[in-house]
Amino acid sequence: MMFRRPPGAGRLWARAAVFLAVMGPGIITANVDNDAGGLATYSQAGAGFGLKLLWMMIPVTLLLVIVQEMVNRMGVVTGRGLSDMIRERFGVRVTFTLMVLLLVTNFGNIIAEFAGIAAAGQLFGLPKVLTIPVCAVLVWLLVTRASYRNVERVFLVACIFYLAYPVTLFVIGPDMGRVAGALVTPRLEFSREYLVMTIGLLGTTIAPWMQFYQQASVAEKNISVKDYGYSRLDTIVGCIVVSLVAACIIVVCAFTLHEAGIEVDSADNAAAALAPLAGAGSSMLFAFGLLNASLFAASILPLSTSYTLCEAFGWESGLDRGFDEAPQFYTLYTVLIASGALSVLVPGLPLIRVMIWSQVVNGLLLPVVLVFMLILVNDRSQMGFFVNGRAYNAFCWVAVALTGLVSMAWPVSLLIP
Repeated sequence: MMFRRPPGAGRLWARAAVFLAVMGPGIITANVDNDAGGLATYSQAGAGFGLKLLWMMIPVTLLLVIVQEMVNRMGVVTGRGLSDMIRERFGVRVTFTLMVLLLVTNFGNIIAEFAGIAAAGQLFGLPKVLTIPVCAVLVWLLVTRASYRNVERVFLVACIFYLAYPVTLFVIGPDMGRVAGALVTPRLEFSREYLVMTIGLLGTTIAPWMQFYQQASVAEKNISVKDYGYSRLDTIVGCIVVSLVAACIIVVCAFTLHEAGIEVDSADNAAAALAPLAGAGSSMLFAFGLLNASLFAASILPLSTSYTLCEAFGWESGLDRGFDEAPQFYTLYTVLIASGALSVLVPGLPLIRVMIWSQVVNGLLLPVVLVFMLILVNDRSQMGFFVNGRAYNAFCWVAVALTGLVSMAWPVSLLIP
């Protein structure tokens, strides 16, 4: 008897094939959000407050989906990057000021990623004088010697390694009933520490580079309007996955470090502290996750910055162009990688101060970027029928206002002793 495919199976496979072709910008951008700084924040939340802050993952995910869906839509409909659209609408002076601030905050974050690489390497017994140069060269070679499609494939593979955190969760075997209850039940605590950590969870979720990078990636990938639904799904899946990973980190630290009364101030400290509590295997998985996250972000953040600056000033950019076609793009990427790596190797450099001030600029910059983004996404001459509807637009303005307030409060809280 001949095998017959069920009705609609061919159409399902065709849709899956289109999604796999479109997939990338949304999932990659969201996952890079779980960088060294993000992992440190989630580790601190779990170690310091147990499961009390787990409920925050639901509103955080919603905010992330709203913001990233809009830049994804603009990239698909216009085929242009966000900084290019900002320059055309708001002028060169505004764009130049915005780019200077973005360069400052992104460079601070790049330094933080290389510091994360150094910390993860030391957990495996490798000195930073070895891990930093080797990783910097590998990152540079990956981006400068491969096509956009191949680089995207490597980045998608890197996303898979975030499974180290769900696997760690499985290894420690927490009470999932308690986890489910904490996820859907807000537990408020009126203390300065709780407020600061709440702000931190929101403030570390959405960064300006994410909007610029995702829209630039969508534009370079030439995703057509007819495939917008698949691109939107890519964005939503990425936002959900990144929040699930963050939740796993909080839960792991809650059931191990918090119950043992151990507080941490970084992701590498959390990994080291896990060894006597959950075994060497869990500690190594956590450390491997930190290394992957830092290496991943150290590749993306300089790339995002190069895309953004080149678009803003009208220079050629893109991984499918050679150095002779896009010299400014590759020069910027090289300088950012080299200076970020060298900064971590310089003895006596106040890395913590650099990271804090980069977050201050980030907090001041984000509300401006989000307002520009909302104005542009509602420009019918650019977006046509893809502008926000009235109800959705009102909801977006409220969400963006909340995100902006929190983002500005987060760096202020960092400066309060």
